[in-house]
Amino acid sequence: MKSILLTGATGLVGSHFLAAHRDDFAIRTVSRRRPAEGTAPGMHTQVDLSEPWDAGVLPQRIDAVIHLAQSEHFREFPEHAVDVFAVNATATVRLLDYARRAGARTFVLASSGGVYAASDSDFTENARISARGDLGFYLGTRLCSEIVAQSFAAYFNLITLRFFFVYGPGQRPDMLIPRLIQYVRNGTAITLQGKEGIRITPTHVSDAVAAVRKSLELSGTHTINVGGPEEFSIAEIASIIGRHVGRSPVFAVDHGAAPKDVTGDMTRMRELLVPPVVRFEDGVQTMLRPGSGA
Repeated sequence: MKSILLTGATGLVGSHFLAAHRDDFAIRTVSRRRPAEGTAPGMHTQVDLSEPWDAGVLPQRIDAVIHLAQSEHFREFPEHAVDVFAVNATATVRLLDYARRAGARTFVLASSGGVYAASDSDFTENARISARGDLGFYLGTRLCSEIVAQSFAAYFNLITLRFFFVYGPGQRPDMLIPRLIQYVRNGTAITLQGKEGIRITPTHVSDAVAAVRKSLELSGTHTINVGGPEEFSIAEIASIIGRHVGRSPVFAVDHGAAPKDVTGDMTRMRELLVPPVVRFEDGVQTMLRPGSGA
């Protein structure tokens, strides 16, 4: 059975990956707190990636590393800049070095579709990257981790996954789709940049998990967008939510703002990984069921 070191196992994609594949792999989870469920006895290592930590606590040999962890303070710049950089950049370097020494054949790195510069069309993986300060600190650390990871590509298969707006049951309430659900339910005004707001590519967590799973089978070095099969404006997303909760969304339109769309081209995902299959109309309903956390 293939052995995997999984960071971010308490996050959305990590927890769903663990639940879906705990019987398929020997998964060693690494996080500040033990995942609520799914980790086999003796297969969790408590490590705070935002603090100095000793790689000696990790298994001496591993087949693959899946680095999904991100700082929970990713919006809190500059107050938690050190924490964000430690998790997103410093920990990435330490895990890359660990993977090399532990004989890993594959390293899967989570990044973001937000690293691209502005464009009038869907972002392909070869689109221009924004490396200036306007990228923002969090996305800057994501781009930094991508760059340093490339130096390790000679030692193992390196798969960088640029996720676009992943959503699903159990997601933190401060993330985009859970916030929109609560705004619609509560009648809170949703601010739109322009008439419809930005356009995004929402990705159900099951499609994200399927992409992570398939990436373990790839050889070589690849950077791949991971997104859903559709794209919508924020107004369209809120309206779909409204139909399911029985309440029309309230909008506050900022006519002076120019929306900066964040939509991805998923051709490479379909060719190398799996085609995204979960429509937003269906995916959002998994968050509206009792006990889903939304």
